[in-house]
Amino acid sequence: MSPNTQQLLRSLPSVSTLLEHDEVKDWLHGLPRSAVVTAVQDAIAATRKAIVDGAVQGPVDVHQVLARAEEELVRRSTPSLRRVINATGIVLHTGLGRAPLSDAAIEAIVDGASGYCNLELDLATGERGHRSAHVDKLLRAITGAEAATVVNNNAAATFLILHVFASGKEVVVSRGQLIEIGGSFRLPDIMQAGGAFLREVGTTNRTRVSDYECAINEKTAALLRVHTSNYRVVGFAEDVAIGQLVELAHRRHLLAIDDLGSGVLFDQRSVALPDEPSSAASIGAGADLVCFSGDKLLGGPQCGVIVGSKHLIDRLNAHPLMRTYRVDKLTLLALEATLRHYQDLDDAMASVPTLAMLRASADELAGRARCLQQELAHALPGEQFFVCSDVGFAGGGSMPAEELPTVVVQWRPSHRSVAEAVAELRQADVPVIARVRDDAIFFDLRTLRPVDFESLVASVSSVVFDDGDETPREGTPLPLL
Repeated sequence: MSPNTQQLLRSLPSVSTLLEHDEVKDWLHGLPRSAVVTAVQDAIAATRKAIVDGAVQGPVDVHQVLARAEEELVRRSTPSLRRVINATGIVLHTGLGRAPLSDAAIEAIVDGASGYCNLELDLATGERGHRSAHVDKLLRAITGAEAATVVNNNAAATFLILHVFASGKEVVVSRGQLIEIGGSFRLPDIMQAGGAFLREVGTTNRTRVSDYECAINEKTAALLRVHTSNYRVVGFAEDVAIGQLVELAHRRHLLAIDDLGSGVLFDQRSVALPDEPSSAASIGAGADLVCFSGDKLLGGPQCGVIVGSKHLIDRLNAHPLMRTYRVDKLTLLALEATLRHYQDLDDAMASVPTLAMLRASADELAGRARCLQQELAHALPGEQFFVCSDVGFAGGGSMPAEELPTVVVQWRPSHRSVAEAVAELRQADVPVIARVRDDAIFFDLRTLRPVDFESLVASVSSVVFDDGDETPREGTPLPLL
């Protein structure tokens, strides 16, 4: 160790010295002493390491040490899980929590979380009730099923159904429906974990009723249809409609199970949305059990919904594993409030954010885009922002083949690279997650609401005002609207 390094290390201020600094005393007025002491200790340790590594050659600047401590205090006091602005245009972005909740669902959570609620108490009788009863009536009315229950996600719903009704037996599935969902969870693995034996039939692109019928034997427990909600097989393809599967299953005294995944409750074509199989249609076709996600196209909280025959739902509710998969009061509060919107389809279209975003027209998005562009241009006159046409997707394993025409505000930062700007947007006080393509940043108005504009402008401004004095770069915008 050189003499200069040793001298710099000896000049490091002590923790007690820094605690007497006026700036640190101000921190101590509003923060726990232990937090301030830890931040100061970490700042001194980081400066010591920088000296040893040769990154610091000159005299130790106390203000730089304090700046490190302040950064550490801010980092420690900032929640890891927090609100971000979704400017990607992907409505059901799994990384960003999928479906945003309606105002009514948020109000229900706040109201229910602030005290106690009748989670497992029947107010009419005073007896203990089942927590799924709070949404059972709504789900029955919406889907036409005899009964309903709720678990913590659709993978759990699938696992529970297979374990309860097909453990040690065979379940027949089309080869083209052996899906893999996020996180590398594969249907064959879930079936194996549930104790069921997979019996593949057909080919990747073509499966017929006769394929199912030929596979049935004395070990068969159920015929399972799995909606390929996160991919499509197109071209020379053929599959079996749920009604045909139900007819065969019931003729052979088997269960017909429909795993819908994406969670559509109604015929989307009635509101000019792409066709997706609905739970109501499956129940209408006679499926014994139908399961789907709550936080996808349904637009509610994360959960797995199971609807179907009452005697089958009763068996699921009575199984010991149900306790490991049950949902908490906050999920049920949000789900019930979301389902209430579906009592009136017009209310659902206006109030459930997922549906409102998916249905937003190009004209509506263009109007919002021009407002955002004006706000950005007013705050940052040295930058250029363009309103452009583009396409997006629903995301979250829903409507994978459907491109959604959209409108974006495009920005090419003038003083730094797109990669640097995007990284800094993610670190802003209100993080902004944007789309990047063709060396430009895109703010997609399909997932941006007017209420987000002020925070987005502030976050972009924080990046621009930290840019330095480099020469602006030339950029070619996409075709303007």
